[in-house]
Order: sequence, then C-alpha cells, then structure tokens
Amino acid sequence: MRRADRLFQIVQLIRGRRLTTAAFLAGRLEVSERTVYRDIADLQRQGVPLEGEAGIGYRLGRGFDLPPLMFTQDEARALVAAARLAQSWVDPALGDNIDGALGKILSVLPPTARAAAESLALYAPAIALDDVTRVHLRTLREAVQARRKLWLDYRDEGGKPSERQVRPLGCFYWGKVWTLAAWCELRQDFRAFRMDRIRDARMLEEGFRDEPGRTLADLRRRIEANCADDRSI
Repeated sequence: MRRADRLFQIVQLIRGRRLTTAAFLAGRLEVSERTVYRDIADLQRQGVPLEGEAGIGYRLGRGFDLPPLMFTQDEARALVAAARLAQSWVDPALGDNIDGALGKILSVLPPTARAAAESLALYAPAIALDDVTRVHLRTLREAVQARRKLWLDYRDEGGKPSERQVRPLGCFYWGKVWTLAAWCELRQDFRAFRMDRIRDARMLEEGFRDEPGRTLADLRRRIEANCADDRSI
C-alpha cells in the first residue's frame, strides 16, 4: 500500500470508530505500531485534528471530514458485486432503490474506478425469487421496520393451514429461501415462517414494543445456546 493510501485509510478507520488504538490500526494496515504513530504525527502536522495519545487511542475531532465517496477500484467492484447480487434476492421496490443508489455512486467515481466497477464480470440474473416471496417480502420487511404486527395466512410443511398474528423481528435469507423470524402470539414463542409458504400477509395497525424475552436479541441468544448444547454432545 502506498503511504498516501495508508494515511487516508488511517483517517477513514479512525472516523468510523469512537476510539481507535494504534494496535488496531497496525493490524488492519499490516504495519508496525511504530509506523502508525509516525503516520499519525504526520497527519497531525498536516492539520488533521486527530485527538488522543499513544497507549490510549485516537479519535477524529469535530468539524473535519473527507469527501464521502472516495473508493478504490477494488472497493468500487465490491459495491457493484454486492448490488447486483442483492437485486436478485430482494423485492422489486428495494431492488429499484439499490439500482438508484448504485447509479449515484458510480456517477461520482473517478473515471478509472468507474470503468473498473462497470466492467466487473459478475452477474446475478433476476430469477432468484419465487413469485410468492417476491410479493410478500416488501410487506414483511416494512412491518419489521415500522414495528407493526402482521396477520399471516400460513401453510406448514404438510400444507396444513393456519392464521397467525405475529410480531415481526427480522427477515433472513438462507441461500434458497427467505424466512421471517417472529414472536407468534398464538404459540407464545418464537417461530420462523418460510415466505414461500405464506399465502397472504397484511400489516396491522397495532404496533409493538420490545418486551423482555420476545426480542430479536433474545432469539439470537436462544439459537446460540442451542448451538452450544449441540457442540457439547
């Protein structure tokens, strides 16, 4: 990495964290801590308001910023790759927003970075989602964001129907299917609903708040505990 690029990366890493140690920077940049201290001293002499000291950590002072869209060619390629893949696996409304955001990013890239990004030979044909999931994904993710309950007309693996009122907690993609993680009011427990088995979904007017034992964090802790138990057998 060129020294100029390293100095830029130091500022980027520090401004993205509340407090950044020289050891962290050295590990990310694959240089010695001594080199980091020297680089920070040079940045301070150039007028970059880096506050802190060796052994404690550094942060960026208020009132200083860098142009927000300064990407390397590899970073630009990564953004294009992520956007192309995501567009195939999300609902059309979110896909349109991804396309718009990517267009804005590409429009302000330096010519070489833009050419490198647009020439990336990685594509994801827009045939990944089944029609049922494509219809319901937007409703489910918007209910998660709005913290509003959902009514579901659901079919289990054997095709048995049921109606559920749930608190939607998050949408998860597993490589082949999307699922909705939720707190089920009927079962009074966490449940995962496959989107391709949802016959109908409606966002209700009733909202919900986090309650102990019914949050996404609680669900994650249960999953982690179950995984730990499985490994101990």
